[in-house]
Amino acid sequence: MSEQEPPKIEFPCEDYLIKVMGDANQQMVDFVFEVTEQFAPGFDRDKVTINKSSKGRFHSITLFITATGIDQLSAYHQKLVANSAIKMVL
Repeated sequence: MSEQEPPKIEFPCEDYLIKVMGDANQQMVDFVFEVTEQFAPGFDRDKVTINKSSKGRFHSITLFITATGIDQLSAYHQKLVANSAIKMVL
């Protein structure tokens, strides 16, 4: 059986999906929006969805950006996870 290569992303990649999970508070949401604006200026806030966990302790934020390259995505991810309120970034 041969190994499959992961799919290649062609940059720029519009509507690149990002999912951020963290503590359910407005400060975390504001932080995600602020960082996203730094790395993907003008991202479409109308496409953002925010869901609460069943017990209301966590938020899941789904947003779409225009990914311009691996460096952008890596720096964006590092900045997000540096915040202790952020539990996971996909």
